[in-house]
This record gives sequence, C-alpha cells and structure tokens, in this order.
Amino acid sequence: MASPNFDARPIGVCVDLLVIHCISLPHKQYGTHYVEDLFMNRLDCTADPSFKDLDGQLLSAHGFIRRQGQLIQFVELSKRAWHAGESHWQNRVNCNDFSIGIELEGSEDESFTDAQYRTLVDVIADTVSAYPGLSLSRIVGHHEIAPHRKTDPGLHFDWLRVFTASQQRIRAGH
Repeated sequence: MASPNFDARPIGVCVDLLVIHCISLPHKQYGTHYVEDLFMNRLDCTADPSFKDLDGQLLSAHGFIRRQGQLIQFVELSKRAWHAGESHWQNRVNCNDFSIGIELEGSEDESFTDAQYRTLVDVIADTVSAYPGLSLSRIVGHHEIAPHRKTDPGLHFDWLRVFTASQQRIRAGH
C-alpha cells in the first residue's frame, strides 16, 4: 500500500538506523483496518474516541507487521517515511532522515507473536544486507529516539530474541 506520507531523504544522507515501533488502533484491538487507514490518510477520526488526537496527523512507516506475521509495506525503504516525529539519536536529530521505521501491530504492555518476530527477523536481515551503514547495533526502539514522548515497543519486546535470530540469519546469508 503506497502511503502518501513520505518524501525524499536529504541528499547525501545514508540509512544507518532501524526503528522498531508498535501500534494498534484502537489500543489493544488487532486485525482492524485502522492502522492502514491512518497511514493512507483515510482514518475516520470519529470512529473511536481514542482517534481524536490523530485528526490531521500525517504518519507512516516503511513497514507494518500484523499479529499473524503479514508484512505491509507503506513506503519504499529509499524514501523518508514519517514515523519518528521529533527525535534524536547519537547527537543527530530528525531520525526520519536516516532511519527505516517498522511498526509491529501490538501494544507496549503485551507480548508480540512468534509470527511477528519471524517476519521482523527477515526484514532486519534483508535490510542490514541492503544498507552497508546499518548493523544490529543500530536497531533501536522508538523510546530510544524519543524518550520523553514514546515507550514503544515496550517492556515485552524480546530484544535478545530479535538480535540472536537476526545475527544467525545474517551469518547464514539468509
């Protein structure tokens, strides 16, 4: 699905960060069409009271991984998706400029599924292979680049599982 919420990366900027997020609309309700609607600018913000703050927001991500492991791509990896908002990492600001954003369907206070982890590991292995500046040490949560605003992907996200499986896939040449 091609989201309109992207633009060109600044000239000369290399992708060297991958940001993991989580989202569900409404909160903790899975399998709805609302996330896709949000990223496609067609969310009916009157459909649920929790959507009120999303009215007029232009948001996207490069990819969205559903609970069953299905990957939906919204923005080409070479383009700048609007996923990070006001952000900074290692003395650099505007993380959208140099990062790829992957959303997991979920909540900060619930576990993610095995299928989501398998798909995420595939995405990480493929992306690390495609972008020489990207490595496993440059994969962060949204909370790390926007610590005063965000908490995702949350305490239930299994970082060790992701890094171990990704490292194995990369070494094996996936």
